[in-house]
Amino acid sequence: MTNISVKDINITSGANPDHEAGTGWKRYFSFSTDHKVIGIQYIVTAFVLFLVGGIFAMVIRGELITPESDLVDRTVYNAMFTMHGTVMLFGWTFPVLVGFANYLVPLMIGARDMAFPRLNAVAFWMVPVAAILLMASFFVPGGPAQAGWWSYPPVSLQNPSGQLINGQFIWLLAVAVSGVSSIMGAVNFVTTIVKMRAPGMTFFRMPLFVWAVFSAQIIQLFGLPALTAGAVMLLFDLTVGTSFFDPAKGGNAVLFQHFFWFYSHPAVYVIILPVFGIFSEIFPVYARKPLFGYRVVAISSLLIAGVSALVWVHHMYVSGTPGWMRLIFMLTTMFVSVPTGIKVFAWVATIWGGKLRLNTPMLFALGGLILFVFAGITGITLSSVPLDIHVNNTYYVVGHFHYVLYGTVTMGMFAAIYHWFPKMTGRMYNEGWGQLHFWLAFIGTNLNFFPMHPLGLQGMLRRVSSYAPEYEFWNIVASLGGFLLGMSTLPFILNMIASWMHGKPAPENPWRAIGLEWLVSSPPPVENFEEIPVVISEPYGYGKSEPLVAAAGEVHNHK
Repeated sequence: MTNISVKDINITSGANPDHEAGTGWKRYFSFSTDHKVIGIQYIVTAFVLFLVGGIFAMVIRGELITPESDLVDRTVYNAMFTMHGTVMLFGWTFPVLVGFANYLVPLMIGARDMAFPRLNAVAFWMVPVAAILLMASFFVPGGPAQAGWWSYPPVSLQNPSGQLINGQFIWLLAVAVSGVSSIMGAVNFVTTIVKMRAPGMTFFRMPLFVWAVFSAQIIQLFGLPALTAGAVMLLFDLTVGTSFFDPAKGGNAVLFQHFFWFYSHPAVYVIILPVFGIFSEIFPVYARKPLFGYRVVAISSLLIAGVSALVWVHHMYVSGTPGWMRLIFMLTTMFVSVPTGIKVFAWVATIWGGKLRLNTPMLFALGGLILFVFAGITGITLSSVPLDIHVNNTYYVVGHFHYVLYGTVTMGMFAAIYHWFPKMTGRMYNEGWGQLHFWLAFIGTNLNFFPMHPLGLQGMLRRVSSYAPEYEFWNIVASLGGFLLGMSTLPFILNMIASWMHGKPAPENPWRAIGLEWLVSSPPPVENFEEIPVVISEPYGYGKSEPLVAAAGEVHNHK
């Protein structure tokens, strides 16, 4: 390992002139280069977009509560489910996870900031630009994008209005901008983790959240250019008359599916790996036990990143894929369960026999783990070619996907928000409101997404606004669960705003947690550490007597 030095990154040697100790809410609307400000900018922006995507979802569930299409026009419905998926993925899950990574990674590895602070700020400000473009695509005169968040041709190449600037055109621009932002962020994270770790912070002394971010951003670097290239090629087909994907002009529509899924299935791991890292940070704290199998769990993140590049064709079993290719990708998809199973085993072993504190972060982490296990079971069934063909394009796939994206990822995000809220704001949240939020969200998630599995097994197609009457019961249950899930965000919003403004002042380490981020004040100073700490032991030493770091002539113990 190469320790950081002045010649590598100059911000380790003292104050960065780009960092100004701004105070008050105005700094969150500025072009700040402080990774903590940028992290909160990402998180708050993503949550606003989460609310927008949630409104689209509730309109969709309102339409589906009856078999008839009687709430919104079918064109509007198609645009809404396109926007719902796009906003939730490109506006919520990616930015919120990048926000937490921005805030926590430099603190966790003992750095003063990210490797490229200005690039970091530019990458964030591209997110509002992409969001504005997405919203604009819904209202342009040429009609909104209606091809779904995957935007398959030839549907995405249809242009009934004949106008060059239509919703699909602007939608593709938004996706391209988002992709460039993510590539810039990936370069920054990988450089920061490789080059800016504090002295003594070897790879196997890094917190598992850092391991997870590192693995996820490697996927971004290798996979995201394929999606960005596919989006640009589709944009050319739509605007200047090329024929990459247009079958009417000799193009190959299935080629776009390869471009899209080569990244967009690994993107699920880009999203969920940091959540796995959050679970690995939270369970030892609230169980008061060392994390079981630290090194194996760390390596499993890299295994997931590697295998993720070999599974994309399982989305294309019915796209003319030959039998030999189906078999190969069925096996690689099933193999993903091995490193993820290692993580689940380690978390359960950590919790088992621990002195559990079931406060809000722990409840959300446990809830996310339970829902992930269910999502993993349905994911294994979908990897099997015969069952996947049976439920292809049905609500079974939608149910599985939402158990992953909401049941695991969003629950994990809420666990992280509650856990690090005192560190970020210097205030304590209201525990009662937090627990109410958890139970409403957990019950709403299951009521909303579990009924989609029997609906899919019975044959109900997805992306429809009307359906046969025999599917009505489960759709009523799912819609009521969706409305409950939407309402569950209200106590969260009230809790966060009231606590940030008037909450009880937080101590530096209210959870008695281990990690460099808990050795600084709440909230942390502008450049994190007065003196770069020297790490002298592995993380997660709960109950052990070895010191964690030696900094400024004093030793900080694990206990």
